[in-house]
Amino acid sequence: MTELGPVAWPPEPIRTGRLVLRGSEARDRAAFIELFASPEVHTYLGGPRPREELEREMPGAPGRRPGSFVVDLGGAMIGQILLRRATEHRRPAAAGKADLGYLFLPRAWGFGYAAEACAAALEWFDGILPGEPVVLTTQTANARSLRLAAKLGFTEVERFHAWDAEQWLGLRSPATPSA
Repeated sequence: MTELGPVAWPPEPIRTGRLVLRGSEARDRAAFIELFASPEVHTYLGGPRPREELEREMPGAPGRRPGSFVVDLGGAMIGQILLRRATEHRRPAAAGKADLGYLFLPRAWGFGYAAEACAAALEWFDGILPGEPVVLTTQTANARSLRLAAKLGFTEVERFHAWDAEQWLGLRSPATPSA
């Protein structure tokens, strides 16, 4: 995955009804470690990373790269949204397209935060790169992620086997730029 292209980063914070999408800060380090070490979060992502390894290797302000948004609720990180260019995606239908990814701490599940944050990130993306499609890949066993993909307007392109599981690849057609 590479950069999104000629996009100024980080953008101004994106505010929704309940959340703020912003660039990473040093205060987010502990939440990033919790996110990447969580067995629940990584059930469909190949498993968590060891906390000791994360403590040792994680930079002071993790996630500082174009396309990486911290999802902030009341001043605390509850998740991460990633928009990256899928230049070397395993599936030809996704190669070169923007790829949406998201991770949320288990305590933030079930409140609609992922849908709210992803919708805001996609709206931002449509504003800076109008007319570009976005792809999303998830395991078919991840029912919550499949529901979120449908809610966000992704439609199935194909299913394939990778990482020892069946995967679902969805495409969100670009928003039509207004004339």
